[in-house]
Formats: sequence, structure tokens, C-alpha cells
Amino acid sequence: MLSRRTLIVQAPAAVLVAAYSGRAPAADKSVTVGINLPLTGADAQAATKIKQGAQMAFDEANAAGGVAGYKVDLLVLDDGTATAGQYDPAQAATNARKMVSDSSVVAAIGPQMSGSGKAMSPILSQGNLAIITPSSTNPDITNPAMAAQYRPGGKAIYFRTVTTDAFQGPNMANYYADTLKVKSVYVLDDSGAYGVGIADAFQKQAEKRGITVLGRDQLNPKEADYTTILTKIKPLNPDGIYYGGVAQAGVKLAKQAYDILPKIVKGGGDGMHSTDLLSGAGFPAAEGWYCTIAAPHVLDKPEVAEWAKKFEAKFGGPPEDYSITAYDAGLVILDAIKRVAAAGKTVDRNTVRDAIQSAKLDTLQGEVSFDENGDITNRIVSVFQIKKDDKYPLNDTIHQYHYVGVAPAAA
Repeated sequence: MLSRRTLIVQAPAAVLVAAYSGRAPAADKSVTVGINLPLTGADAQAATKIKQGAQMAFDEANAAGGVAGYKVDLLVLDDGTATAGQYDPAQAATNARKMVSDSSVVAAIGPQMSGSGKAMSPILSQGNLAIITPSSTNPDITNPAMAAQYRPGGKAIYFRTVTTDAFQGPNMANYYADTLKVKSVYVLDDSGAYGVGIADAFQKQAEKRGITVLGRDQLNPKEADYTTILTKIKPLNPDGIYYGGVAQAGVKLAKQAYDILPKIVKGGGDGMHSTDLLSGAGFPAAEGWYCTIAAPHVLDKPEVAEWAKKFEAKFGGPPEDYSITAYDAGLVILDAIKRVAAAGKTVDRNTVRDAIQSAKLDTLQGEVSFDENGDITNRIVSVFQIKKDDKYPLNDTIHQYHYVGVAPAAA
């Protein structure tokens, strides 16, 4: 359990991070916010950056004396397991039940991965416990056509500070067609909910745009050798490959594709944008890969620079883009608590859920608000290319991932 953390949310985030003071009334009550992330396994470094972003919001909060008389305790749960080697949906479900059974938990942040989100969402729905994901992007979880499966309790409980793969996958296909001039592609996925979903969305739009899809294969994350598949792809002479998945398979793919398919375009979704990929694949294997994040890129904006410096000073390393979306998720929860208390209502998971649904808050990434299904109304997808910069640590995502622009929106 981390130490207690809280914040008063009134001004825009850029002002808030510079304006906390000890003048706020001392908090004499407490609530708990759950955090569920894969802190064990292949994505642990990226998950830690997300946790730190969320933690920073609540640390600043408590340092200011609390929000509406409340301090916030954090219940940090790990949904990564040694057996899975990455996130484990079964563990995520166990964690969701633990959160629901603790009456002090009024909201949660996470999960990182959509496979965990699919496992957690029905349980959280039955407990009417709102969760805000800063990184999971599979659209099924918030699709109203699948509400009976993922929100049996009725109300939206799965909120996002990132957009979904209904935009991330197709918009990257547009980038392949319009900017990279790719005419043929081979599609790969890692069999997970996120990986299959984003690869499906990319492939559908690629075909719509006239890109020839030469084939599709699935990579087993636990296998060590993908050379058979890559050797099969080589004589097809694709202009590029697209990988839907996360680091466990992605690291091995990057290493082996460098040797077998050295000169073609290589790209993926936000599962390939992480410290884990840089640390695991290294250079030169990671060089040249394109990837997306399902949010605006704001880390290099002057108004965010001071926040990034504070993050690095606090945690000993730079933030990632999803540290921002996690921090913003924290701001939304804190703002919800504040508005519930200001209305004279009891601060519990029911009132906080309703307040999150109606959020309209200026944050580091811009205004955050949600549609009736919990999806963020901002649908920007940002594109990066890995280019080695020897002036900085080789696992520094800020300086090794070079922002190249916004992916064109799909019709």
C-alpha cells in the first residue's frame, strides 16, 4: 500500500501542478482509489510509468491538504504473473473482485491491457465501480452492442483517457497509405484481445485504402522463435509489416525482423511504444519502427515541461505519454470527488461514477469528457518513429521515440 495521496481540482491542470499549497483545510476523512496494472512481466516498465503518473496526481493532492476534506489512499494491485510472463486476465478478474469487495474503494485506474479490461469490466459493472483506463484501447469493452457482456449492471463504468482501436488501427492504416506510401503489407498479432482487435481494425482500413494485405499470422507470446513466419513473409516482398500486440512478442519480433526483413516499413500500435520495447529489443533492432499512441502527444509542449521535470525528479526517470493519461485519469477522479462533496452528497462509488460520467475537465492533454459509453470524446492518434539519439539513455521514450505527427482520421 502506498502512502495517502490527495488534491484539490479547480483550475486547469497546467495551473494546478504549479499552484498546490498548504492552505487547503486538513483532510479528516479518506477514500481509496484502486490501481490495477501488470507490474510483473514483459510490460512492467511501462506499467510502472503509468502507475507513477497516477500516483503523482494523488501525491500532489494529499500534499495540498486533501480534496473536499478527503485524503486518498491507493490500493495498488498487480495483474501481471510470472506464469503468463505479462498481464494475466484471470489475475485481473481477481483484482477486480478485491476492489469491489472493499467498500472504501470509490473509483479505480487501469488496466493497462484490454485483455485485463475484458476480464474486469463485468465484475466492476456489477459493483458499480468506475474505472478509468489510461491505455487500454479495445473498443469492445465500451461498445453499446456488447453492453450485456461487459456492463451487465447497466451504467457505463469503463472510462478512457485514450481513444480506442476503432480509431488507432484505421488511422495508422491511413498513415501507411498516405505518408509512407505502403502498397502491400503483412499483418501480425499476438493473440491477445488488444493485439487481435487493433490488427483487425488496421487490416480492414488498409484493404479499404487499396493496400494489398499479403497475409496474416499470429505470434505466440511464449514462443522464442518467429523466424519461420518471418522467413515465409520475406519472399512475398511486402512494403511493410504491421504488428498488433504488446512487448512480450513485440521485443522478439523486432529483433528477428531486423535480421530477416531489414529494409521494409515496420509498425504497430501503442503496444510498441514503451520503455520495455527499447530495453528488450535495443538498437539497432528497434531503429525505424513506427508506432502510435491513442492520445495527443503533449510531452514536448512547453506548458507540460515543468510537470515532466517534476515527474523525473520524483521518480528518477522521465514520463511516457501514458504517464500523462494516467495523471489525467487521477485528475478526473479527484474532480469527481470534489463535485460530489460540493453538492452535499455522500462520496461513494455510485456518486463518484455519476460525476465521472459528467466530467468536463481541463487536463494536461486538453479537455477530457466522455460519451455515454465511457469513451473519451477526443479521438487524436499520434504517430512516432524510433530514431536512436545517443545524447540520451537508449530506453528514454521521450527522446528515442520521435513524434512525426497526427495519423489521418479514417472516415
